[in-house]
Amino acid sequence: PTSEGLLVHRTLRAGTALEHRGHVVVIGDVNPGAEITAGGDIIVWGKLRGLAHAGAAGDESAVVCALRLLPAQLRIGPHVTTRTESRSARHAPQTARVFEGRIVVEPWMDAAATREPRAGGVLARLRRR
Repeated sequence: PTSEGLLVHRTLRAGTALEHRGHVVVIGDVNPGAEITAGGDIIVWGKLRGLAHAGAAGDESAVVCALRLLPAQLRIGPHVTTRTESRSARHAPQTARVFEGRIVVEPWMDAAATREPRAGGVLARLRRR
């Protein structure tokens, strides 16, 4: 992906589709029925409840971060999952990334400190397209 980023200062509502070749940062919520597709990372400073596809050109090193990570569907590169919620982190910021062929969801700060998932990290279900 390119290093160019897109900053969006609004809530994305159902029916909204946002596509960008680089990184995407949303200051607001991503509601169910809204979609974000990014060539790089996706960061949501709010609730992510729609569809998010980071690393859309196949970049498995991309990440998705949100204050509340509750997506209808989450994609990173070729990996897809629909389950990301951890009971222990329902109200905490989380990040999702690919580790050993699976999408791993963990507290945002733990992921920032290490590239290895911590013992309590959540391994999300994985489906290949």
